[in-house]
Amino acid sequence: MSDSSNVFKQTIQQNLGPIVKYLDDPDVSEILVNGPFEIFVEKKGKLERVSERFPSEDDLRAAVNSIAQSVGRRIDNENPRLDARLPDGSRIAAVIPPCSRKGTSLSIRKFTNTKIGFTDYIKMGTISEDGARFLDVCMFLGKNLIVSGGTGSGKTTLLSLLCSRIPKGQRVLIIEDSSELQVDYEHLVMFETRMADALGKGEVTIKDLVKSALRLRPDRIIVGEVRSSEAIELLNAMNTGHKGCMGTVHANSPEDAIVRLEALAQGGESRISEKALRLQVASAIDVIVQISRYGDGSRRIGAISEVRGFLPDGNYNVVPIFELSRLIRKADGRLEGQIEPTGNIPTFMDEIIDNKLPFPKSKFQKKQVA
Repeated sequence: MSDSSNVFKQTIQQNLGPIVKYLDDPDVSEILVNGPFEIFVEKKGKLERVSERFPSEDDLRAAVNSIAQSVGRRIDNENPRLDARLPDGSRIAAVIPPCSRKGTSLSIRKFTNTKIGFTDYIKMGTISEDGARFLDVCMFLGKNLIVSGGTGSGKTTLLSLLCSRIPKGQRVLIIEDSSELQVDYEHLVMFETRMADALGKGEVTIKDLVKSALRLRPDRIIVGEVRSSEAIELLNAMNTGHKGCMGTVHANSPEDAIVRLEALAQGGESRISEKALRLQVASAIDVIVQISRYGDGSRRIGAISEVRGFLPDGNYNVVPIFELSRLIRKADGRLEGQIEPTGNIPTFMDEIIDNKLPFPKSKFQKKQVA
């Protein structure tokens, strides 16, 4: 175990006593602290309140300060927010008073070494077999792809899986705020942003790293989460011969995702006209995969859609290729259902045929309702 891991383990044992057992519990995926006297945990996609509590706000605040110091970050009145990766790979986020009105808020999203493949997704009902094979086709053909979804919907896990399906022989550059993606690939370069120091110097943003990545001979650029002005740099990469670039974005539908990308890109480049920017967005993104968390705690892919320019009314033409039609609640409370073909044929069907990929046009036929 590394020195940083040892320091972190000691910090946890000394300061986070009320939640240590949940950090060690394999069934717990996330721990949420809403002030010193209110703690929730997520088990199998469901939130439940637990009886443990911190002695006081001062104890909780001291714990968060210690964790921040152990990972080389700081959280104080000038910087009341913490977002960092822990030595074990878990993700921690915190906000302190007065921004957090109920006391220090803390979230720890636990890291798992379990590698999930499409076979696991199919067994869990996250995606259909044909849907998984179609995403494999998109990876092989180098389609520029965005994974869209809400917080905790499984975007990062899905993006990790898609990266692992990239054909061999390419140079992949991954850029993240805090490294979370678990990618099994041979030629991989991973970048992580850096916060400014106490004097406000030394900050390195995702946008900075995307610019650097473009000069490092990438075949594909992957941005863990697109949430600011780096959107315009990623779009530039997609439009300048870098096939198969990917990223995630927070949005509730494929249509919302592409509009959000446009809005983020507008914040990054004021010199480009709105018309030119919209054309760039429409030409850059090929496929949007929507993943969501549902009422039974499950995470499912709700749609795989293709971007086909614009509709006559000026809106983006986002066409579902596979879509979740309906979910049926079973007696045990679980939801049953999966994405099915919509009958829409992707515009790159000729590429599928020319590359002799075993995915015939019949796979896109809409199933007849009995």
